[in-house]
Amino acid sequence: MLDTIDLSQTISDKEYKSELKSLQLKLLGLQRALVEHKIGCILVFEGWDAAGKGGSIKRIAEGLDPRGYNVHPVSAPTAEEKDLHYLQRFWTHMPKKGGITIFDRSWYGRVLVERVESFASREEWTRAFEQINQFEKLMTEEDFIVQKFWFHISKAEQLKRFKEREKNPLKKWKITDEDWRNREKWEEYVPAVEEMLKRTNTDEAPWHVIEGEDKKFARVKTLQLVTQAMEMKAAEKGISLKDYL
Repeated sequence: MLDTIDLSQTISDKEYKSELKSLQLKLLGLQRALVEHKIGCILVFEGWDAAGKGGSIKRIAEGLDPRGYNVHPVSAPTAEEKDLHYLQRFWTHMPKKGGITIFDRSWYGRVLVERVESFASREEWTRAFEQINQFEKLMTEEDFIVQKFWFHISKAEQLKRFKEREKNPLKKWKITDEDWRNREKWEEYVPAVEEMLKRTNTDEAPWHVIEGEDKKFARVKTLQLVTQAMEMKAAEKGISLKDYL
């Protein structure tokens, strides 16, 4: 599945600047519509290390009303959280109706890093697919938009970005020993990612694979998909957007 993705997608600088501005303005208008009609939005960002998740999150967030969104970076669970159901620590970060929450990593850690690193048993991560589907369905039934993005790059491009980060004093903090360890297990992650995409891609909460070799292309595509999802939700609810866009 992943090896069939066309990573040659690009966008010119001129088109990027034009599209970015247009989409950010549209997103701001759609945010107003979500607030007034009490529709929440959950955006899940997953992908290879250095694949461009952070850059795309930044372009989404920078045009929004800061009072109406939250970015939640997910790290390893604490000792206390490990004693709870793995989904519980995400509940308190769900947006209110009308709000937007962007998850930088997410509950999919159960079927990715916890699977590959054997932090979860086979029974636990296998069981998680249906649990996650039900969890997301529960949110969509309450009028929350749920959209999920996998940022995909080649292994060669990842190495290039790792080395660039190591040389840049302003970006060196972005590269860690854990990133290098994860890279060594790339081939083990591939089947885990492919199974995740296959088993948790639902009509209610779809996965979108973002071709991330060209960072600017990835940012524009992500913004397009986010705005499209919001427009579709508005149409489903019979909401006219003429006063917002």
